[in-house]
Amino acid sequence: MNQHNREHGCVLTPSGWVRGAINFDDRVSEVVGDAVIRPAKDDVVVLPGFVDLHVHGGAGADVMDGPGAIERICKLHARHGTTSLLATTVAASPELLLQTFEALRGALDRRPIAAARLLGVHLEGPYLNPKRLGAQPDCVRVGNIDEVRDLHARAPIRVLTLAPEVAGNIAFVRQLKAMGIVVQCGHTEGTYEEGVAAMMAGAGGFTHLFNAMSPLHHRAPGMVGAALAHAEYAELIPDLLHVHPGAMRVALRAIPHLYCVTDATAAAGMPDGDYQLGGQPVTKCMGGVRLADGTLAGSSLTMDQALRNLVEIGLDLDAAARCLSTHPADYIGERERGRLCAGVWADMVVLTPGLQVNKVYIEGECIELTDA
Repeated sequence: MNQHNREHGCVLTPSGWVRGAINFDDRVSEVVGDAVIRPAKDDVVVLPGFVDLHVHGGAGADVMDGPGAIERICKLHARHGTTSLLATTVAASPELLLQTFEALRGALDRRPIAAARLLGVHLEGPYLNPKRLGAQPDCVRVGNIDEVRDLHARAPIRVLTLAPEVAGNIAFVRQLKAMGIVVQCGHTEGTYEEGVAAMMAGAGGFTHLFNAMSPLHHRAPGMVGAALAHAEYAELIPDLLHVHPGAMRVALRAIPHLYCVTDATAAAGMPDGDYQLGGQPVTKCMGGVRLADGTLAGSSLTMDQALRNLVEIGLDLDAAARCLSTHPADYIGERERGRLCAGVWADMVVLTPGLQVNKVYIEGECIELTDA
C-alpha cells in the first residue's frame, strides 16, 4: 500500500464541505483546508465512496452465476464510484441459493485488485408474495429460519427482503432481527397495518420503495403509506424509470434517511441486448431492463449516474451524496465507510466539476477506470 497519498479538491466531510486536501493511506488520516458552504462551479469534488446495498449484476455477469461472476460485478461497479456493495440474490431453489452462497464465501475472504469491497449478501426473497413478484422467479416459499441460518453460516446476510403479510413472517422478522439481519419489506401486497406491524417487530426498511408493493391510496395507504408515514430508512432506485421524480421528492421529504440503490443487473455497463437475471432472460433497451412482457427487471444503473440524476431533480450535491454513501452505510452499521474523516477507510470518488468520475479509491487503492 502506498503511504501518504493526497487528493486536492472540495471534500465532503460529515460536518460539511472543506476546500483543501484529504490525506490517506488505506485509511483517512486527515482532511485539511477551509470550510465552505458548497463547491464552486469549477471545483473538483471528493465524495465518500458509494455504498450499494442492492446489486444483482454488472459487466454481463449475474450474482447467481457462480464463481468468478462477483469479481466481474465488483470491478464494473468500482469504476463507477461504488466502493462497497451487497451481492443480491433472487428467489431460487434451496439448492441454487446454497451454491450461490458457497461461491460468495470465497469472494468475501479477499478483495480483488480494482474491485469494490463485498460486504455480504442481500437475500431478496425467496420469502415474498407471489402476487408481487415483479421480475423475481416464481420460487417463493414461507419464511424458514433454518434455511437462513444455513445460508448465513456460508456468507453473512446483511439485508433480507420479505413480504410481511405472508403467514408467519411477522414472527420471522423477530427471529431475523435477533440474528442481526436487517429486514426489509418488499415484493409485498401488505396493508398499511401489516407494514407497521413489521416495523414494530423489527423491520428496518423497504425494498425499492414504490416498486412491487401495495401503493398509497388515501383510504388504503398500503405498504407505501407505511413507509412514508413511519420509516427512518428505505431504498429507492433513482434511474428515473422506476420512480417518477415527483414521487422521489415525496419520499425524500418523508423518510429522513432514504438511500439509493442501483438494483443493477448483468446489463449494467453493457450495450443493449439480451442478458440474464437469476436465470431469467431480460433485455436491455431504451435505457431500461425488462422481461419479455415489459415488466421492469432491475436496472442498468450505476451509482455515478444515480448521483447525477438526484442532482438533476433538484437535490444539493451533499444531500445526494449522502443518499448514496452515508445513509446506506449507517443502515447496515458500517460506521467506517460512507463518510470521509480521520480514521475511516479511504473509500472515495473524485469527480470533475461536471460530476464525471475522475478517480476512485477503495481502501486507499486507486483503481483503473478503463475496462480490464
